[in-house]
Amino acid sequence: MSKYLLHCIVIFVFLLMITMPGNAGENMSEGISPRIKTGIDVLLEKKLDLVKGKKVGLITNVTGVTNNLKSTVDALNENPGVHLVALFGPEHGVRGDISGGDKVVTYKDEKTGIIVYSLYGKTRRPTSEMLKNIDVLIYDIQDIGSRTYTFIYTMAYAMEAARKHNIKFIVLDRPDPLGGVKIDGNILEPEFSSFIGLYPIPYVYGMTVGELALFFNKEFGIGCDLTVIPMEGWERGMLWTDTGLMWIPTSPHIPKPEVAYYYSLTGGIGELGTVSNGVGYTSPFELIGTPWMDGDELAKELNNRNLPGVYFRPIWFRPYYYKFIKEVCSGVQVHILDYSKVELVKIQVHILTAIQKLYPDNNIFDTKRITSFNKAFGTDYIADFVQKGYSAEKIIQPWEKQLKNFREKRKKYLLY
Repeated sequence: MSKYLLHCIVIFVFLLMITMPGNAGENMSEGISPRIKTGIDVLLEKKLDLVKGKKVGLITNVTGVTNNLKSTVDALNENPGVHLVALFGPEHGVRGDISGGDKVVTYKDEKTGIIVYSLYGKTRRPTSEMLKNIDVLIYDIQDIGSRTYTFIYTMAYAMEAARKHNIKFIVLDRPDPLGGVKIDGNILEPEFSSFIGLYPIPYVYGMTVGELALFFNKEFGIGCDLTVIPMEGWERGMLWTDTGLMWIPTSPHIPKPEVAYYYSLTGGIGELGTVSNGVGYTSPFELIGTPWMDGDELAKELNNRNLPGVYFRPIWFRPYYYKFIKEVCSGVQVHILDYSKVELVKIQVHILTAIQKLYPDNNIFDTKRITSFNKAFGTDYIADFVQKGYSAEKIIQPWEKQLKNFREKRKKYLLY
């Protein structure tokens, strides 16, 4: 090898070394170009004075990340201007490694050594003991726009605890993956209040988590010392793909942002436990099926209803776990063709009435889990009316007046 060639190689290696990023994570972040800034990035860049000199508790999970995908836990813990003293884990835990419905225990976070208090175990509310050394509570969790998703009630309970203990509460805002326009479904009736539907709001509410916090705080009398750090650049008409943000699965069965739509399209039906909605197969919330259905027949019935923005395709599948494990099921796969036009909760009612019409001898409501179904829908009239043979249009008819009132009420809390 000539000295000239060797010299060139040495120079090349040197230049390569000094231009390489310090680690793979930094290299990855350089390729991410979000069109918006979420609340955590705005806090770190412009609003750290809100927490300076204060002991901070953080309610978060795996979805709490900066725009370059750094965990909010690590971003705050490593910032010299923040004194992070406690973490609080909702359903699925802080690091996202716990299955839905499984209890979360109190433990120490391995990476930071900070104690993680469970808000999905013996208690769902921060206790006096948990809050005794905290001046500010920060909430940073990605929502999916559905009333039945529990994270927003973890937030509400924490807001109540913050008010009780005179602790400031800060919400770091994030996009609603369904956008900020779509509103659908009935208003929850108070007697069906639960942890999968705490307040009288629609099934799909078209608000960010920060806007919901403002709404909850005023409309439902929480009254805590609340600050919302808004996003920068987000607009109500944006879909998730418009934001440029990477999607972090909010739970094991919401692996992609579009699944948030399907969750509001079949999630309530899944509460019955008598029909598979794809949980346990490769397409969670995208399917409807049982061993006794005829997919061709059900698809024809639903497609003949000409529902906007959606198409039903016959399908046969064999769940790997959960309902009907290893049994061959037939039914439909729901394909959303137009996210702006699809009416998610109305489709659930159409699916239920189609099943009732085609298979009246297979009562899907004859189950011990009917209570869970009624809690998810925030009423018992839907199950009752479907079994009585009412049309979907008849069942849905009262919603428009309810939603008109909600739209008017929510206006004052919209930030974008």
